[in-house]
This record gives sequence, structure tokens and C-alpha cells, in this order.
Amino acid sequence: MPGDEKPPKRLRGVLGIALSLASLAVLVFIAVMLITGRGDVFRRIGGFFFSRKAAEEVDEYYFETGRSRVFANLDGYVASAGTLGIQVFDSGGNETLRESFRMESPAIDAANGRALAFDVGGTALRAFSAEEVTASIETDSLIVSASINENGWFCVCIQNDGGYKGVVTAYNNLGKEVYKLRVASGYVLSAVLSPDNKMMAVLTLVDGGSRIAYYDLSSTTPAGSYDFYNGLILEIFYLPGGDLFAVASESLIIIDKRYAGTEIYSFTGRRLGGYSVNSGVVALYLLDFGVGYGGRLVTLDGDGQLLGVLATDSEIVSISSCEGYLAVLKSDMAILYDSGLYEIPREETPAVISGANHILGLGGGAALAAGDHSAVVIRSGENYGTSN
Repeated sequence: MPGDEKPPKRLRGVLGIALSLASLAVLVFIAVMLITGRGDVFRRIGGFFFSRKAAEEVDEYYFETGRSRVFANLDGYVASAGTLGIQVFDSGGNETLRESFRMESPAIDAANGRALAFDVGGTALRAFSAEEVTASIETDSLIVSASINENGWFCVCIQNDGGYKGVVTAYNNLGKEVYKLRVASGYVLSAVLSPDNKMMAVLTLVDGGSRIAYYDLSSTTPAGSYDFYNGLILEIFYLPGGDLFAVASESLIIIDKRYAGTEIYSFTGRRLGGYSVNSGVVALYLLDFGVGYGGRLVTLDGDGQLLGVLATDSEIVSISSCEGYLAVLKSDMAILYDSGLYEIPREETPAVISGANHILGLGGGAALAAGDHSAVVIRSGENYGTSN
């Protein structure tokens, strides 16, 4: 479900080092947040396979959320989380929410108009909509990750507590605790709640690879599991039908309700520099093993069918797929592509996006190129969508 700084040049090396450390789960999650743009330590990308409304009016947003800002689309509202708290604006640039609190390494996850802002390696978390904070939580131990589903239910993973290798707590849309799981085997990386709020999938790092364990929220005994020893699973998302979508270090996988995994796309031999999953379009930034930024952009549908391939030899800072198009931020400019990676003509905007370090698709052929000092809206031309 998207980075804020330059994509990692040695993702596989970082993960290898992480496996030898007690806090490896936090390190891997940091890598995920870096390449997806949902955290600035150094997501979830909101609305996996769900459409978003467009923010069409304002040309620039003026956020006051401190440093290390990260952003999310809340059904046409734009949310920012930073070291000083959270802030939300409507499409006309009017502030609808502000909450001040401290974070050292802010991250954000959003779905269906609701969001979580949390401090990776800290204890602060806020659940909110465009107009109100629905839950304010200070965790007992350091936060590893957090995620929210389309109904506003969310789960929070914290570091080992009392000898356990991680604790996962699920909350309903009102912020009330409804389930707690203490994990003794494997380091907890992340967890996601099913669309019907009945199941939770927990991703852990184990000897030799990754494991996903499934739990009914009425029991702490796993209902089933999926083991992956051909690399590392970086992130998991529930699909609307109940299957699980997994991004691994060298492949994309769909895991069905019988806990059987099917590889739908492999990119063995290339480094994953960034990815985005949104509205049925999966976008990958794959780097060649070599010097420089040579590589390719790849777009696929939700079944892994190839939609487009585009070679690139310049630095790509961030990518964001939204409503069938792809927004790409290079070191000096932003470009919009359709799902087949054909460039979409844009409205007249400055060619150089000063200070931007990540990009966010807003819907309607628009994107936000943002950093700590500016947040500029990039729009497609007037005829976008009339012939696609």
C-alpha cells in the first residue's frame, strides 16, 4: 500500500544485516517505509485497490507539521504527519484538522478516508479522519508498525514485551482494544486486519525467511500459516475478496484463503527501489545491479499481468499509483504516466520541484509533490481521461 528520501541503494544488504540484530523487525519496516514514502525515518499506501476522489482546486498546500513530513490521501483531503503532529486540508486548501504531538520518525497509513499517524521506534499514535482524531494512544513499548483497514479498524505492532518477540494489538474504529496477541516465535514486522474485521494476518521474520500467521480475533491460536523461504516478505495487504497480497524482496505473491501462495510476478536479478499498490495497479521501480540509477519502471494489474515497462537511467525519488495512473518524482521534476507508462500531458507547472522528496497520487490525474518546505499539486491536462 509508497520514498520520502532517495530509494535505498542496497535494500538486500540492509535486510541481511537486519537478520543478525535483535531489532531486525524495526529495521526492515524502516526500509519498507523508506521505499514506499509512508515514513521518513531515514505506509501504508492508502486505499489498496480502492479509488480516491480528486483534490482539484488548490495549487499548493502549506503544512506546519515540522520535519520529516509524510502524506496520505483521505478521499480528496490531504493529510500530513511530521515531527510536530498531524494536519489535514480539503481540496481548496482549508484546514480541517490539526493535532500537535511529538514524533521522531513519523509514518502514516490510510484507507477509505481514515488514517493512522505513528512514530516508528517511538510510542505515539493517532487515528483520525479528515475532521477528527478518533484515538490517541501511547504504547507501552516501541512501535514497529501499524496499519488501518477500510472500516477504520487498526492494529499496532510493538517490540518485545516481557520476553516476547512482539505484541500485536487490534482496535476497533472507535479506538477500543478488541484483541491482543503476544508472539513468542519470530520477530513481528507488521500485521493487517481483514476487510470484515474478523481475521488478522501477522508477518514475522523467522530463521531463513518470512512467515505469515493468520488469527481469528476470537483466538490466539493460529488458524493457518504461510512460510516463505525464497527471500523476505516486506509487506502484506488484504485484498477486498479476502486474499492476501505480498510484496517480497524479489517477487509479488497472492496468498489465498487456504494459505496457498502463488507467485504472480518475479523480478529476480533486480533491486527493488520502490513500489506502490493502489486502485488495481501495481507499480515497481526496479534497479539494475550496477553503478548509477539504470533500471526500469514496471506496471501490472492485480493479477500480475504486465501493463507497461519503461527504461530509466535517472534517479527516481518516489512513485505513487492512483486510479490507474502513476505519478513519478525524479530528482528535478514530476511526471505523470497512464497505466501503460505513456506520459500524460500536464498543465503548465514549474519543471523543477524544489525540495520535494516524495509524491502522492490524489486522483483525477493529480499528484502532490511534497517535502519539508513545499507541497505543490501537479495536474494532468484538460483532456486526461477522455480517451483512456
